[in-house]
Amino acid sequence: MSPANGLTCLTGGTGYIGGRLLTLLEDRGEHVRCLTRRPGALADRASVSTEIVQADVLDRDSLSAALNGVKTAYYLVHNMGSGADFEKKDRQGAENFAAVASECSINRIIYLGGLGETSPQLSAHLRSRQEVGDILRSSGLQVIEFRASIVIGSGSLSFELIRTLVERLPIMICPKWVSTPTQPIAVEDVLEYLLAALDLPDGESRIFEIGGPDQVSYGDIMQEYARQRGLRRRMISVPVLTPYLSSLWLGLVTPVYARTGRKLIEGLRNPTVVQDASALKVFDIRPRALREAIERAFVNEDQEFAITRWSDAISSASDPPGWGGRRFGSRIVDSRTIDVDVPVEAAFAPISRIGGDTGWYYGNWLWRIRGFLDLMVGGVGVRRGRRHPVDLRAGDALDFWRVEAFQPPRHLRLMAEMRLPGRAWLEFEVSENENGSRIRQTATFDPLGLMGLSYWYALYPLHRLVFAGMLHSIAHAADSFTTEETSE
Repeated sequence: MSPANGLTCLTGGTGYIGGRLLTLLEDRGEHVRCLTRRPGALADRASVSTEIVQADVLDRDSLSAALNGVKTAYYLVHNMGSGADFEKKDRQGAENFAAVASECSINRIIYLGGLGETSPQLSAHLRSRQEVGDILRSSGLQVIEFRASIVIGSGSLSFELIRTLVERLPIMICPKWVSTPTQPIAVEDVLEYLLAALDLPDGESRIFEIGGPDQVSYGDIMQEYARQRGLRRRMISVPVLTPYLSSLWLGLVTPVYARTGRKLIEGLRNPTVVQDASALKVFDIRPRALREAIERAFVNEDQEFAITRWSDAISSASDPPGWGGRRFGSRIVDSRTIDVDVPVEAAFAPISRIGGDTGWYYGNWLWRIRGFLDLMVGGVGVRRGRRHPVDLRAGDALDFWRVEAFQPPRHLRLMAEMRLPGRAWLEFEVSENENGSRIRQTATFDPLGLMGLSYWYALYPLHRLVFAGMLHSIAHAADSFTTEETSE
């Protein structure tokens, strides 16, 4: 039986909001067609029931076939990461989409825009978001536009900027915009509104301003983040640091987010609070408070290492993320692979024996020193060893690690129980390839504030040496294990 809402078109499915919305639409049983410039980017995300169509809102000719037969369309496209001409591209994309949607007689367009009172002082970022809504409404179709302020969720650009500032700066020189009022909303609540819009009756276009129950400043958000992370942060207000100068400073402090972050921060002088609360009357949705929204962001990140991230969006990323000590949210990740000409079982065999009497395959004396230092500061050291020389199970102690996941012959994840200024994991994954197996070794560190960052970067050269040596030694041990099995 076909879904009640007919064929639903989703643009922006590779982005932060769109990627999460796609999963929810599929779970709801909707018939979804995703429009994307790069179909390969969605191949592993979409279910087999979802259509993936190559199309670009900047190429009008590509939209006609893509929108044919669509009843409802989500417009979640934004070109803020495309450079100085992002307003022009936003305008062109919206005009193309509105024209073709009208030709195809789409019933409804659902759009997520930006909250902010229209004025000549409105930033280019917010001005463009609201202009796109105006253009979509010019199609004459029903347009449901949601306007949101800062979105709180693991991986959202706004949240990552706040996270980076708080984690890196024990003392923050705060310009006037830090006291600008805003009304943050949890990403789960944004998604709930977007889904609920499918069930609205046909009729006139509407603009809904959405936000959580708390009207706070950006400084308040930073302080709540710091409180939940157990960090003490001092904020010193100054009147002279303009949003433009702040954006330049941001590029120095948070270079990973500089390109898109500068455009965003220039709009922080604009209050973004809900003036029209009609969304609370039309929808049976009660958004989470700021405290819970931040708590949920941490929970989601721990559970799924962020379902989707703003940097996953093709429009936001200039190049694919690297794996050599790069930042992902609050975490720093060092991930490397090696191919071995042995079956998966043989490749996993030395991994399942790691620690205890076997040791760590490389630099065992360094591991012993680390264990001794851990004992000196009241930690567990490496004296615990392991329960069994070969068998493992989730929950086992393993030197100064704890087995968090164990699925032989594919996966082992260890969580550090040594004394650290943060949290750490060591993970091994084994998969088949054309010639045998591929072993991926990933070290992940979630630093706590500046001390945690200093710890990681001070020891990174040593970590890099040890992790690389460990992986090569595991590969050699896998070859030896196969040779021994064959000789027997």
